[in-house]
Amino acid sequence: MTDQSAAMRQSLVDAVRAIASKGLNSGTSGNVSLRFGVGGMLITPTGIPPEKLDQAAMVEMTLDGGWNGEIRPSSEWNMHAAIYKACPQAQAVVHAHPDHCVALSCLRQGLPPFHYMIASFGGDDVPCSDYAPFGTAELAEVVVRALPERNTCLIANHGMIAYGPDLATAVARTEKLETLARQYMLASMLGRPVMLTDDELSVVKNRYKTYGQQKPK
Repeated sequence: MTDQSAAMRQSLVDAVRAIASKGLNSGTSGNVSLRFGVGGMLITPTGIPPEKLDQAAMVEMTLDGGWNGEIRPSSEWNMHAAIYKACPQAQAVVHAHPDHCVALSCLRQGLPPFHYMIASFGGDDVPCSDYAPFGTAELAEVVVRALPERNTCLIANHGMIAYGPDLATAVARTEKLETLARQYMLASMLGRPVMLTDDELSVVKNRYKTYGQQKPK
């Protein structure tokens, strides 16, 4: 195991534990991966709780499903691989089952533009994918179909998935989506949330282009 591989494996272990500690997953639900090498990824294993994970438990795979060893990869490896194939900018993927995201996904309802931060996910809303059984290539296909121009979506009757240029960003997007899902549900309990218009969203998207610390030219 190289130093780079060890560091990436440990970052996956740390991410899974952080996600669980924030209440975004429970037990062995959810999975996390990193793009690795040429045409490959490192992904969390199936059926092992966060407190029992270590670097050796992370599974190196090809994006076509090849892997070696005694530890089996996450049953949702198809979703991660499909995103890496479809989205060259994706370097890390987080799939989780946070409560409010799951609740909306069970209504097969996405998040509309009730709040300006919806635009930070790339589009005018956060869609909900069609339904497909967990752990299948069909599920990977419907998720990728829901993601064009977006880095996050809900997964029908299931949960959510997010990708990013690094693992910290993918985890942060997961936490942000759950926060917005909770806020949308709270607002909907009080009345009908007022949606941002196309013009208002366009202004927000332009503002996001200069948001945060900018790299020096």
